[in-house]
Amino acid sequence: MSRERELLRAAAKRLTTLDFYPHPVRTSKVRILHAPWFFRAPVLKRFHGYELGPLILTRDPLDQVSVDLVVHELCHVWQLQHRPLFWLSYLWQGYANNAYERQARLAVSLTRPTSRPAPTAASDEPPRSASAPPA
Repeated sequence: MSRERELLRAAAKRLTTLDFYPHPVRTSKVRILHAPWFFRAPVLKRFHGYELGPLILTRDPLDQVSVDLVVHELCHVWQLQHRPLFWLSYLWQGYANNAYERQARLAVSLTRPTSRPAPTAASDEPPRSASAPPA
């Protein structure tokens, strides 16, 4: 199995333990690409991964990419599958405290093998923009 498929399979398996959205993330059209050139843009230098629709771009070669990073970015793919305009929230919420970023970080922390079992967060509502973590 290729490293790309291995990363996607592991990340999707972790996300299936969460109930953020009514349907599991679909990965059949998702690709992970090593694209160091993308991260040369000054506004993108701080990132190690970036989701662009079905593409997950990484700064590092795939053999150096962590499953945690792919879980985070695949969570954004999942958000896009259920909330196609979620990216507009970055215009008024910014990045650091954006509800969708918080949800992606929460997905990583709740699904790490060393963390407690993830609580179900059944909700058809978008992540909250308040300071509380998304449900």
